[in-house]
Amino acid sequence: MAKIDPYPIIDAHIHLDLYDSEERKEILGSLEESGVEGLVSVSFHLESCMKNLEISKRDPKIKSAFGFHPEQPLVSEAELEKLISFSRRNKHDMVAIGEVGLPYYSRMENPSLQMEPYIECLKAFIQLSNELGKPIVLHSVYDDAPVVCDLLEQESVERAHFHWFKGDTKTIQRMQENGYYISVTPDILYEKEIQDLVQDYPLSQIMVETDGPWRFDGPFAGKMTHPVCIHKVVEEISTLKRQPLQEVYEQLYTNTQNFFKCSW
Repeated sequence: MAKIDPYPIIDAHIHLDLYDSEERKEILGSLEESGVEGLVSVSFHLESCMKNLEISKRDPKIKSAFGFHPEQPLVSEAELEKLISFSRRNKHDMVAIGEVGLPYYSRMENPSLQMEPYIECLKAFIQLSNELGKPIVLHSVYDDAPVVCDLLEQESVERAHFHWFKGDTKTIQRMQENGYYISVTPDILYEKEIQDLVQDYPLSQIMVETDGPWRFDGPFAGKMTHPVCIHKVVEEISTLKRQPLQEVYEQLYTNTQNFFKCSW
């Protein structure tokens, strides 16, 4: 693979531990020639946190985030405390709390799902974010987003990242005013909802991501999700914002460094 672009970029949200070993080897071996300077690998649960920590210790281009993805059954309080304790012990090897949030899609499939335990779990991670001085990476879309904004405001959290966000105009305005970040996936190439969001949201509060190994449609149909995809995302943002491509690359790169408070 020839190096495709002179401008560096960072994949701000990927589940690197969920790829199989051969796919992961292919991704890590081709980052430089793909023009991708680094990845933020978010976690699903404690085992995922441990695997991401191991991966990041082997490769400085990989930064870990520790959390519990909400689209799964909750663990016991004891298991949750193990994950939180792990995060405390390894706070110097993490750049964020994540991925955490509320189970919107699970609730759509099961309307009787009790939300209060998930809200309590999220509160624990928000408080941990404050305790450790780390930003928080959120799975929070549509009806869940105002609830999460309430929780963040109650705890005075400022560095919040709503990954692959979808929501109503009022909530989008609220997030902008609070200084929260969003990140954009390859579906910006074919989803009008995401295109409209990017046109409205300040470039200074946007990052780019793949959410791999999640697969995409459009020009990416049938292909493994590789971080190289985000170059197409940046190009589309440049077009939608009507700003020079190099300026968009530079702003997105700066945003990611500033949000995670680390360099690659």
